[in-house]
Amino acid sequence: MLASLSMEGKTVVVTGGGTGLGRAMSLALAKAGANIVVAARRAVLIEETAVAVRALGRRALAVPTDVTESAQVARMAARAREEFGRIDVLINNAGIVRDQRAKPIWEITDDEWRVGIDVNLSSAFYCAREVAREMVDRGSGKIINVASGLGFRGGRDNYMYGAAKGGIINLTRVLATSLSRYGVIVTCIVPGFVTTRDPDPNPTRAPRDPFIPVGRTGVATEIGPLAVYLASDASSYTNGDFFILDGGGLAGGYAPTGYAPEVALEI
Repeated sequence: MLASLSMEGKTVVVTGGGTGLGRAMSLALAKAGANIVVAARRAVLIEETAVAVRALGRRALAVPTDVTESAQVARMAARAREEFGRIDVLINNAGIVRDQRAKPIWEITDDEWRVGIDVNLSSAFYCAREVAREMVDRGSGKIINVASGLGFRGGRDNYMYGAAKGGIINLTRVLATSLSRYGVIVTCIVPGFVTTRDPDPNPTRAPRDPFIPVGRTGVATEIGPLAVYLASDASSYTNGDFFILDGGGLAGGYAPTGYAPEVALEI
């Protein structure tokens, strides 16, 4: 069983791999034996991840890439194939909430909408399109999308991120039903509230913690084992499925965290 979790000799592309969940998944996959291609805009951060991967005894390639530009995605994939010969796994992790504060729909500009959708949804489409033919021709491959709990539920005045992550949910379904007949498996990780900072040895409770059934916010390293499972042969019959990593947040209700009825409950 443990042998089926080995990523020895496999090449994994991780977008948004310079920080947070992307970095955590990159390191976990490297520990399982994979070579890693780290793609994101900030060269310094992705090189730091690549250095950490090499320190684990694996090969790594850092490719500065704006994944909202399909031409840059194509160049990144070409560099990955040039370095490693093939792409076995793609993890579509790139995404932002930056500059997307909650505000009424009439205040959202066209540019804000495009940026939010392009970074959180179009990028996953471009990357999946770039690797799909190679995987189909070979008869094997894994695509792992990263969504959010907000892809399953509405967030008040949260338009671009929520709409894009909802798009990731259904993009996963379409890719899975379209590509799995050719041997390409597509799944989706759905993180909840996860801190990307190093765990505090003496943590204080965050305001959202009481709303999470396990009573705490997650930490980035907890996504690593799940990424290894989905990228490896251990998940060969897992297709089109969603793996929620949120401490039970969605199980506690599909309404946004912090929402409460505005009328008294009558029994």
